[in-house]
Amino acid sequence: MAETRKFTGTGRRKSSVARVTMTPGKGKITVNGVDVREFFPYETNVMDLMQPLVATSTEETFDIEAKVNGGGFTGQTGAIRLGITRALLEYDKDNAGSEGSFRAILKKAGFVTRDPRAKERKKPGLKAARRAPQFSKR
Repeated sequence: MAETRKFTGTGRRKSSVARVTMTPGKGKITVNGVDVREFFPYETNVMDLMQPLVATSTEETFDIEAKVNGGGFTGQTGAIRLGITRALLEYDKDNAGSEGSFRAILKKAGFVTRDPRAKERKKPGLKAARRAPQFSKR
């Protein structure tokens, strides 16, 4: 039996980490062993993580399995999206320099860059990261 090619990518967003494995298939996406539409409660989350596949017209070319932990739905969605992007770049690494390459398409759409924004730490003497206690003159 011929070995099927696997493409992997790791994505991070806020405090979420996703390990994505992409294999040639029919477009089935599972997250932590559950169908993506059952795992994420909102359709916008599903649309968000599928953006790299839509941009490269590969929605029904690969089966995707993602293992994700940490954070909430938005962070996990962003982590899976970056993981899918990195797996697509690994798949298309032979065409990396050409005009119609996946890298050019995904870079232009802004999917290649990791989003560094995370929650700012709480500072001493404050109620939150920047929220100060109410000022009282007397």
